Amino acid sequence: MSDLFSAAAEDRLRSQAPLAARLRPRTLDDVVGQTHLVGPGKPLRRLVEQDRLTSAIFWGPPGTGKTTLALAVASTTKRAFEQLSAVSAGVKDVREIIERARQRLGEHGRGTILFLDEIHRFSKAQQDALLPAVEDGTLTLIGATTENPFFEVNAPLRSRSTLFRLEPLTRPDIETLIHRGLEAEGRSATPEAIAYLADRAGGDGRQVLTALEVAVALAHPGEVVLEHVESALGTSALRYGRDDHYDVVSAFIKSMRGSDPQATVYYLARMLEAGEDARFIARRMIVFASEDVGLADPSSLQVAVAAAHAMEHVGLPEAQLNLSQAAIHLATAPKSNRAALAIWSARADVQAGAVGEVPPHLRDSHYQGAKSLGHGVGYDYPHDHPDGFVEQQYLPAEQADKRYYEPTDHGAEARVAERMEKQMEKQMEAEQ
Repeated sequence: MSDLFSAAAEDRLRSQAPLAARLRPRTLDDVVGQTHLVGPGKPLRRLVEQDRLTSAIFWGPPGTGKTTLALAVASTTKRAFEQLSAVSAGVKDVREIIERARQRLGEHGRGTILFLDEIHRFSKAQQDALLPAVEDGTLTLIGATTENPFFEVNAPLRSRSTLFRLEPLTRPDIETLIHRGLEAEGRSATPEAIAYLADRAGGDGRQVLTALEVAVALAHPGEVVLEHVESALGTSALRYGRDDHYDVVSAFIKSMRGSDPQATVYYLARMLEAGEDARFIARRMIVFASEDVGLADPSSLQVAVAAAHAMEHVGLPEAQLNLSQAAIHLATAPKSNRAALAIWSARADVQAGAVGEVPPHLRDSHYQGAKSLGHGVGYDYPHDHPDGFVEQQYLPAEQADKRYYEPTDHGAEARVAERMEKQMEKQMEAEQ
């Protein structure tokens, strides 16, 4: 009778749980996203299906399914499953679980998996308390963290764990979750509402399901429409059609090229508010850094790439700060498109058939018989000269007089121009 009432209470709690909790998968096949880990033949799936999973750390942004994945593992394995949150658990809780695990292993030969959510919140002493049990196999630890484990997890514990990196959910993954949520709620939504909700998800499955649950409540008993999603998210959908996409992106690029930080930030805001893919924005800035800034400010490429990395690690909305910093840097940087013109011009020549022979002294001479062919003969090693420069022909004879890269006097590229000019003067002196 006690078991009957417990089961009924559990069913009642499950039916009243938040939508994200109700949709948590029971098996790996039900997991949405992370196919690089749980797809057919992928590493985590193979380890779980063989029940040979050793201690692991699930690392990824919020809402990517770390807890979900751990619970799916729990339902698949034959081992006992214990769960703690580092926010509320202490060393005493850990020791109690270790004791139960030892007793379980001794009496029944059954292993134990401990899922420790937000493991980065555990202090060094708390993590050290886990180490002996993980080391001798009493516990198989699955830790979940949004922080880089190389900084937040003790080295001895990390070295005994396999790191599994979880990626933000893709747009199709998010749409799958939305449709599952609507089915679970027994409701429908307009395509416009679904699209806007998916646009605003930022790869966070939990966030999108929470917003969907609120939108469903607001729409009760009718269909979920755009206005309900806007209210659930606390935002207004900016009308942003296909033409708007191209126009705003074009204005963003041209504002950076025109060195106008005010317009740059404005168009960046337009794109973010419209739900534009932030990775797309970051990619455009990386291209811009080389195409329009180039060697006038070589640090711009580093700044743009850093913003793209920050986007992956932090996610929106916080990554708007990184994108804004990079966009303003690019807008205010000195400009030069000469690096871009150089490769465009060189490729045009090659495509037009300018494929002259590599000068013999530049050819590979690291194999037997190469010298007899004249390969490498006469090559003058620049590092043997005090200034690290020596005049010799590098281009094929047919292109010997071509100048693909012509630096400007903008920013740092002016110093490049000075160095090239000095080298040319030395070249002319050598020819005389």
